[in-house]
Amino acid sequence: MSKVAFVFPGQGSQAVGMGVRLMEECVEARAVVYAADDALSGKLDLISLLSDGPRESLDRTANTQPAILTVSLAAHAALLARLPGLRPTLVAGHSLGEYSALVAAGALSLPDALRAVRARGTFMQQAVPEGFGAMAAIVGLGAEQVEAVCARVSSEEGGVVEPANINGPRQTVISGEAGAVAVACKLLKQNGARRVVQLPVSAPFHCSLMAPVKTPLEAILEEVDIRAPKVPVISNVDATPVRSPRRVKSLLVKQVVSPVLWEQTIRAFAAAGVTDVVELGPGKVLCGLVRRIEPTINCHNVEDPDGLGEVVSALGGDGGGRNV
Repeated sequence: MSKVAFVFPGQGSQAVGMGVRLMEECVEARAVVYAADDALSGKLDLISLLSDGPRESLDRTANTQPAILTVSLAAHAALLARLPGLRPTLVAGHSLGEYSALVAAGALSLPDALRAVRARGTFMQQAVPEGFGAMAAIVGLGAEQVEAVCARVSSEEGGVVEPANINGPRQTVISGEAGAVAVACKLLKQNGARRVVQLPVSAPFHCSLMAPVKTPLEAILEEVDIRAPKVPVISNVDATPVRSPRRVKSLLVKQVVSPVLWEQTIRAFAAAGVTDVVELGPGKVLCGLVRRIEPTINCHNVEDPDGLGEVVSALGGDGGGRNV
């Protein structure tokens, strides 16, 4: 018997036009997008941003985060409308995606999640002056090797550079001050990294430079209603299930300065007997990571009506249309 887990993407998966076809062809997805647009009224013209961009506006962290969350939850609503009996064993999200996972698990309402991530994005952007920080993906070295080089650079150069995302057995993202990241990249290449890719980000996420985000984010999270998740949510911070509302809040605050333990999250899925992972939202990055971490797990993606039909068919539905 299949055991299904849902995963939700984070920042970097955005694209102008994301979610538009799903919204046009599925009434449940459209309802989520319109509800989100109403919740953000006066702060962000979400529907116009999704449909028309421009890309520069979509890429602003305070806009990106609510946009991706909305499209992810629109895909979630569309899937459950087609397969109302589908119940995930576990859910998880990559960074920002953890908020989407918490909504899917019944721990957060859509309006509260939008409020939190809009504020989170604003705080992250304000924490470090533009151009001061950087992030880079390191491919071909283990996380321990990457961490050791980062520690050496921080010690010898005096700048901040730290592991930010443990994305797979030989893929780690580093984050910190631009100069320290550049030095670490050079050393990692010398130490055998197959590829070093500078990421087009507006701030150095998931490192100690994000410490100024913690206090205002904690204040925002104290004002929203967080309930016990109905489905266990695997935390980015320690890759274990979180069930207590108080622990949810604590881990969401800690998450902004802690590395995303994505490899360990997928290992937790495998240990729980998960056979199928469904990535809900824009892009297919998480499915690619799952395949590299646990090749025995089947991966599916819902970001448009075509993907929705394929997933419904694969997980036991007829894949047929609905009256929209």
